[in-house]
Amino acid sequence: MRRKLPSTQALICFEAAARHASFTKAAQELALTQGAVSRQVASLEDMLGVPLFKRGQHGMQLTPAGQDYVRQISTRLDALERDTLDLMGRQGQGESLTLAAVPTFASRWLIPRLPSFATAQPQTPVHIETRTRPFMFSDSGLDAALYAGTPAQVAQWAGTEATRLFDEEVLPVCSPELLGQTRPLRPEELAHLPLLQQSTRPEAWRQWFDAQGMDAPRAMAGPRYELFSMQVAAARCGLGVALMPTLLIPSELASGELVVACDRPLRGQRAYYLVQPQVAQPRPMLAHFKAWLLLQKEVGDAP
Repeated sequence: MRRKLPSTQALICFEAAARHASFTKAAQELALTQGAVSRQVASLEDMLGVPLFKRGQHGMQLTPAGQDYVRQISTRLDALERDTLDLMGRQGQGESLTLAAVPTFASRWLIPRLPSFATAQPQTPVHIETRTRPFMFSDSGLDAALYAGTPAQVAQWAGTEATRLFDEEVLPVCSPELLGQTRPLRPEELAHLPLLQQSTRPEAWRQWFDAQGMDAPRAMAGPRYELFSMQVAAARCGLGVALMPTLLIPSELASGELVVACDRPLRGQRAYYLVQPQVAQPRPMLAHFKAWLLLQKEVGDAP
């Protein structure tokens, strides 16, 4: 049966027009005439039998159907472009892996170790995108994800299987100047310092203070950052105390740029996982990558 699909050109024109809310601006981006873009979108609407734009004297806007459709096709156009560039770059030789990873883990733990994987699998480029929350693999074009979370969070990720890689240990750290000569601090002393917050883990400090058996009314107050790398930078600048996974800051601790503010680690709350979609036949290269990841667990810190 012949597939009922619109032309790629029509989809590209529609996506650009939806993004700019303008046929003229879409035409400028695509190096086409305004009339050509308009005709492509009109042909797409004719095929679908659904209006995608409301056109009026004061401009154009997406219909509800158009809003839904552009959300769906945008991710697929991005994936198609990514796959095309990947194949062009590899010249058709070898496989590639496309991973999602939480950003700081990717930059501080994974990437410094990737040269050994590249040595073992020189024909397999590893592409990395940043994701901080679960997603649908069927809509992403991603092979696997390196994810940090609790066992309960991982268990709720539908249609996946997870391999536990590393347990996480978090410690309060800060610049040595912030502590002065008094180190390390007691938890009750730490509670009076500025506490740097992680937006993806809003209750992290409260959980740490609960584990110390004390009430800290200001546990969830303080500057909030989306990424651990931002917290590292803020802590190094003396803006406050960061509650950091120790596996992400070995170089800062070794150099003395950061010091332990209170030697009371919190263990067992979260771990790092390799999450992959449940399929009958996983890709062989993903199995090689999984085996390599588990070997890094045995090797320890990267040089």
